[in-house]
Amino acid sequence: MGWFHKRKPTAQSLYQEARRDGHPFSAMDRYLPLAPPEERLYESLREGIPLIDAGILKLVRLAGGFTVTTTKEAQRLLDTFLERVPSGDSGRGLQNFLDGYLDNLLTFGNAIGEMVLTRDGRFAGLYLADPRRVQLSPGKKLFTVDFYTNDGLGEHRRAAHPERILYTALNPQAGEICGRSLLQGLPFVSDILLKIFHALGKNYERAGNIRYAVTYQPGNDLMDRAYAKERAEQIAKAWQDGMRAAAHGEVKDFVAAGDVQIKVIGGDYPLMETEVPVRQMLEQITAKLGIPPFLLGLHWSTSERMSKQQTDILIAELWHYRRLLTPVIETVCTTYLQLMGIAAPVTVEWDTINLQDETESAQADYYRAQAESLRAAITNGGEG
Repeated sequence: MGWFHKRKPTAQSLYQEARRDGHPFSAMDRYLPLAPPEERLYESLREGIPLIDAGILKLVRLAGGFTVTTTKEAQRLLDTFLERVPSGDSGRGLQNFLDGYLDNLLTFGNAIGEMVLTRDGRFAGLYLADPRRVQLSPGKKLFTVDFYTNDGLGEHRRAAHPERILYTALNPQAGEICGRSLLQGLPFVSDILLKIFHALGKNYERAGNIRYAVTYQPGNDLMDRAYAKERAEQIAKAWQDGMRAAAHGEVKDFVAAGDVQIKVIGGDYPLMETEVPVRQMLEQITAKLGIPPFLLGLHWSTSERMSKQQTDILIAELWHYRRLLTPVIETVCTTYLQLMGIAAPVTVEWDTINLQDETESAQADYYRAQAESLRAAITNGGEG
């Protein structure tokens, strides 16, 4: 049985309390840069700003697929395992497990999984654990980590078989065993961006629900001055009846005598310009994610050379994530073969990231072959 499957179910709230005077993602308002990371905060970032969620999903998908090679005798058995191994409650395949594993790694800075075995020692499947329910501490031996589950009731239980645990930390600080989320540093700028969006929505809500100010200026007549309040109320009521009738598709004239002014409340003040501050915040977010803006639908002015440089930077980031995932793949495949009684080495080969790289590599090989052919022709001509 799996170690993570033994935890007790606990009741969790499905609703998040929101402040009435701010945007609904109030976890960002409580963020302190020197406080420990809050996993719920990173979930709020992805939920509140679709650009962040789309960026992480694109990084997971752009990481691409892979193939694992081993000895000729074990290759077919290993290929079947990689394609059909249960991963989670409804998924199958090691690639499906790695997608969720990398998603947790980028979001929380830590990714934890378990190789679940049956009672008779066979490989049952892969389980992706929730990093928020697992606590880590340095092990007694050098370069080891102890894992503890938290059942939500204050009870912590140590993993009986830590060798079955798959754990990866993203960019941990020196002396630390826990990683850092890719979203670290974004709560401040994201909070500003959400405040702009929230205020913009409120302004358009008022624009769609117009309020009027009816002003009546009495003349020099004493009777007008004496009954100015009553007449202003009558004019306002007549205007309200006219607007209500127009809302129902009816035609009702509004007639008033005297100096009457009707203005839209706030209509003299245009909406605040938000393009520049929003772009400044989005630039910070895209820089942190390491994704070219055009991949996220941001049509900012850029040159062809700049786009190529941004693509090269993204490829370097993806290879960094691949290097983190390679030991996980090797551990899973080696463990499976050992349980099957096969001691064979495994080699992980990642697919080409995109077609553009493959085309450029082929073109470079073609130019290289042309140069070698020309060099050989010159050499042979000189000898003749």
